[in-house]
Amino acid sequence: MLDVYWWSLTYLKPYLGTLVLLVAAMTVVSAAELAVPKIMQVFIDTVIPGKKMKAFYWMLAGTVALLAALIAAQCFQNMFQRGLQENAARDLQRAMFRHLRTLGFAYAERHPTGETLSLLNTEVAAVQNMYRYHFPGMLNGFMFSALSVALMLSSSARLTLIMLPGFLLYYLFGPYLERQASLNGKRMANERVEENRKAYESVSAQTELRAYGAERWDSERYAAKVEALNRSTIRTYWYAYMRGTNRRLTYYLGAVFVFIYGYHLIGKDAITVGEFVAFLLYYFAAMHRLTGVVTNITEQRVLMFQAKRLYDFVRLRPAVTEPDQPEELQAVQGELRFEEVSYAYNPDQPVLCEFSLTVPAGSRVALVGATGSGKSTVLKLAGRFYDPGEGRILLDGVPIDRLSFDALRSAMGYVFQETYLFGSSVRENIRFGDPEASDEAVEAAARAACAHEFIMGLPDGYDTPVGERGVRLSGGQKQRVAIARMFIKQPRVILLDEATSALDNESEAGVQEALVRLMRGRTILAVAHRLSTIRDFDRIVVLQDGRVAEWGTYDELLEKRGLLYRLAEGTTEPEEAIVHV
Repeated sequence: MLDVYWWSLTYLKPYLGTLVLLVAAMTVVSAAELAVPKIMQVFIDTVIPGKKMKAFYWMLAGTVALLAALIAAQCFQNMFQRGLQENAARDLQRAMFRHLRTLGFAYAERHPTGETLSLLNTEVAAVQNMYRYHFPGMLNGFMFSALSVALMLSSSARLTLIMLPGFLLYYLFGPYLERQASLNGKRMANERVEENRKAYESVSAQTELRAYGAERWDSERYAAKVEALNRSTIRTYWYAYMRGTNRRLTYYLGAVFVFIYGYHLIGKDAITVGEFVAFLLYYFAAMHRLTGVVTNITEQRVLMFQAKRLYDFVRLRPAVTEPDQPEELQAVQGELRFEEVSYAYNPDQPVLCEFSLTVPAGSRVALVGATGSGKSTVLKLAGRFYDPGEGRILLDGVPIDRLSFDALRSAMGYVFQETYLFGSSVRENIRFGDPEASDEAVEAAARAACAHEFIMGLPDGYDTPVGERGVRLSGGQKQRVAIARMFIKQPRVILLDEATSALDNESEAGVQEALVRLMRGRTILAVAHRLSTIRDFDRIVVLQDGRVAEWGTYDELLEKRGLLYRLAEGTTEPEEAIVHV
């Protein structure tokens, strides 16, 4: 975990100058606070016995000046600490998001969204708390404790040794209680999240629960979550109270020995009363800060279990990387060529085997095949979501792994089976295809995508919010917004992944009309769902077991009476009945 801790601190490195100023301010604050017991020592030993009023006034003035310096130093300390912690916390969060972007599609497919959100929220917040509270607190505690012990040693080395048994007694049980309190606190937080999630689920599912008469079943499940939270809360606060009790016990037990031995030293004139009072104040301050440092370190050790997930995350290497010196395409024509391409998500389960295909610029090619035959994988490889294990893919004669991501993605457009819409307005969702597009360009794209009419029928037209993931629009409307994005982006190559498979016949008719307009003059590589959508394509490629089984025009394949013919005639064998086109 030490490597994880040092990695966490690297986000403070750009602000080393601020860190030095923070330590300097902490030193001034600690010195000013620790000067007060010394002033009291002089007051008790010199001013009161000698009734030196002039010295008293000078001491009073000095105390006021000291307090002014203390307040000023605290202001600087707070300013430096706030700047350091917030900048480091911001840099950490940005770094995690940037790294998530570099991992790309491969990471998103293998890791659930909830797992990633937990990583970017819970774990990032845990490390940010280290910047905000634990690390500055540890520095301050060390600084104050070191100065306190130094002043105690200057007063009486023998009396200082008396505090060691008390601190060792604390250290005997303290770290264990601190660790258990932190771990149970984290467990309690997780249990509270689960209880809230179940409460939300129970409230949201009222209709289903009543329809199935499952209220008692759901109540028992909710009660189990509440019971788990209750047990966790009791354990957490028990350890928290025991932690405080252990700390106070060691304070006061050590103080008893300090009083006994201090009385003995005063009796022998080894120290003065003022020195003893000052020492006692230093003792309580030092013990409070030292035990606080132990608590701080223990809590940071617990945080490192969460930071370890981030540490492992940032060491994940992206499946697809951008070339250091990418080639440039002056004017994209749109020819797409696959040469002996093989790919497997798992080493022992190949998806594509020596797949070769040329899609001439401006042509339309459809991919047909059974589920698992590799159709969607071809599109993912074309967009360089993954790199092939063998072979290569070329755009206008240039291998796509030699192009920058910006060049490749600007040349290609995607219309997926499920369209993601942002929770903003219709206008902003269309403008997503080209953030610099004017309102006139947005409307022109919507008209071309057969979307203008339904948009104008919405309450606020183009400014109507579509809701989370476009929940306020139908499936056909969402697809037409996605096609409008493509019109405004104007890519030379368009990849269609079953863009109409989830639509009813009426919705499909509108979307199909928009697709026909979109495909004019562009290179199209499509995985379609219905035979009717690919009848007019220039070529249909039938995949089987990751290889090209047959290809040709629609009429040519029907004449061959092969896989496509059996599908069209409804005579497909049972194991082939799940063929999608």
